[in-house]
Amino acid sequence: MKFAGRFCMVLWIVVIMVSATGCMAGRNGADSSMSHQPERPFDDVRITAYMAKNPVADILRAHLPEFEKQTGIKVDFQALTNEQLSQKMFVQMTVGSESPDVFMIRPLEELILYENNGWLTPLESYAVSNPRYDFADFSSTALESVTVNGKLLAVPLSTEQQILYYRKDLLEKKGIEVPQTLEELEVAVKQVHDPEHGMYGFVARGQRSALVTQLSSFVYSEGGNFLSADKAALNTKETLKGIQRYVRLLGNYGPPDALSYSWPQSADLFAQGKAVFFTDASAIYSLLAQSGLAKEKIGYALFPAGDAGRKPYSTTAWAIGINANSARKDAAWAFIEWASGRDMVLQAQKIGNPGARSSLWHDKEGISGFPDELIPVINESIPIGMSYDRPKVIHVKEARDIIGGIVVKGIIGEDVGIAAESANVQLQELIDSEK
Repeated sequence: MKFAGRFCMVLWIVVIMVSATGCMAGRNGADSSMSHQPERPFDDVRITAYMAKNPVADILRAHLPEFEKQTGIKVDFQALTNEQLSQKMFVQMTVGSESPDVFMIRPLEELILYENNGWLTPLESYAVSNPRYDFADFSSTALESVTVNGKLLAVPLSTEQQILYYRKDLLEKKGIEVPQTLEELEVAVKQVHDPEHGMYGFVARGQRSALVTQLSSFVYSEGGNFLSADKAALNTKETLKGIQRYVRLLGNYGPPDALSYSWPQSADLFAQGKAVFFTDASAIYSLLAQSGLAKEKIGYALFPAGDAGRKPYSTTAWAIGINANSARKDAAWAFIEWASGRDMVLQAQKIGNPGARSSLWHDKEGISGFPDELIPVINESIPIGMSYDRPKVIHVKEARDIIGGIVVKGIIGEDVGIAAESANVQLQELIDSEK
């Protein structure tokens, strides 16, 4: 009986201790430490996500049930066209809406406007809060594209680098080496240009606004830029040299209707086997691979060097951010952490979407969706690239129209230097109006 009594006393003490430990764990679970949070930290929290209709969104939508099961978050996932997304976001932000909580954004087109209006939540503290997220894995140029005034305002999802596409078979046939410099490119383009037989030496974007992204690498590689601090720099000798070369290549060796070309028309002409050299974003390779042009005929090369070396753009095409007015920022970040985490970036990269995580460009699975010859071109372009492909201003469209107008005037026969002087005045007026 004494033994039974002591056993009951011990058992009673153990129960009290276990209960107390459980209560303490419950109190600790209310803290921010992920290690003490319950398995589903956001049970019954609902967020709205506006996403662009593209391969990344397709991957995220396909895996969304896994995220919801893991976190307890319910996601109203809306996929919109680029135009719909921009228009809808502008309306929502202008009226100060809490919705959407999280959304995709084109950093080079919209980020400065959003930052200027205070529409985005700075993400630095979120990004480094979880070591397993491995924020250091993102490439520096991709992060520069989503940083304004020292503030990380979005996380990269898709990247682009300007590269040179070329016809391997035609260069081999004529004994021409792959151009390493812009001078060599111009010489090679002239050699292969044969419009009488339906073959153009060069193709790229010619539409006034759209061409600026591809023009940028020509300008940067000659040591020029669109801006110098807060001053327009379209009339400097370096910038002019890049513009004049683009005008010569497209005007003298491109299709006669080149001024109507954006990237779809340029890529299509190359895919039809009607152009020898084509320069545009690395991500376009997937469309060329699906074309009638045999894969073994398509070559990939680093953007050629100018007087300042190789300076192609290497930018964030799409990123994801949090609405500054969201009442559910922690849940929104959980969605971003998942969407831009290594697993989801890997899934998107396997179907040809170039991601921003450096480790995946050296991972067998991560590079499996890309041609072998393209992988080193992307890997070498990332560290030497410029993080922007257009002026860093609020009114990006207006600025692109001003710059693109110089090329258009040059191709139709007007003096590029005079056009650049006039455009420089217009761009400076635009810059000053934003102050």
